Amino acid sequence: MFRSIAYGIVPNRRYADGVVTLVMGVYESCRALGVDFRGVELGDWLMFQQSELEYPNRNITLKSNHEFHITTNRYDGSIGRVVIKPTIPKIYKALLDATITEHVEYMGRVVIDGVGVRNNRLWIHGEVHMTVPLDVYYEHMVRYRRNNGKLIGGVDVNTDRINLAIINDDGELIDHRTFWFSEVTTRGFPRHKAWSIIGMRIHELLDYAYRHGVKTLFLENPEVLGRLKLVWIKRGDRGHENYNHKVMVFRSSIIEKIALKAPLYSIEVKYVSPRGTTNSEEHDELMRKYRLDRHTASAYLTALRGLITNGNKHYE
Repeated sequence: MFRSIAYGIVPNRRYADGVVTLVMGVYESCRALGVDFRGVELGDWLMFQQSELEYPNRNITLKSNHEFHITTNRYDGSIGRVVIKPTIPKIYKALLDATITEHVEYMGRVVIDGVGVRNNRLWIHGEVHMTVPLDVYYEHMVRYRRNNGKLIGGVDVNTDRINLAIINDDGELIDHRTFWFSEVTTRGFPRHKAWSIIGMRIHELLDYAYRHGVKTLFLENPEVLGRLKLVWIKRGDRGHENYNHKVMVFRSSIIEKIALKAPLYSIEVKYVSPRGTTNSEEHDELMRKYRLDRHTASAYLTALRGLITNGNKHYE
């Protein structure tokens, strides 16, 4: 039923299916998180999406010169093609070239995040997103192919920072560091810019862990790994009934990004239960013993739990 309605508005099978897939994903995420679907507000303006892997992608076609030829369906029923050449970060050019030369199937979508009038001419600003198989991404984006480290890392994720604790096989604290992004929690801070900053902190975290001998990184396993990415945390919003859900989704999104990027540094990721990592006698004891702040102690406890989970005999 939804597909027929979408197709009636956009007479393009791939775009219509993309709309249904997107909305269904949001609906299922709301059910998993207990969020009222009717209260969800969209963020950036999603213009076009094709939700099936295809090479070449017929609606959002990547060309050898890194241009994208995008199919548009006009109100009068006619079909056109818009050619755009977005700014491509240097690190992604090799992946785009591999997509073309290896005929990698991919999905595409166009997101509009700004529109206005300048000198009596309409302008829009946005991004082109591509989804490729994960093994292709790792093959062409990896930064360190070998990891000879032997240490263990624990991570604690919060709304304004990521804390890393590094331990050895005996459970001794070797090093710890905090990666801040507190500016992104300011009310009205642009979401796209916020995730850009968070992404940089994640790479700094993983690079630091790799250079300090971390082979395995343990993360808290959220009780609900919701994939709803349409909410954002604003300082002072704690009175909102969905605040806890927003915090959980935000932290889960960062954890997912760390897990996604870690293989680029040849770091293995594993999960431990988050229960008691922030409020427990063991947590408070670690704070007093090592004079750690609450979040660093949580990262340390996460690493210790990972050590125990792996069956290490040295730590008691």
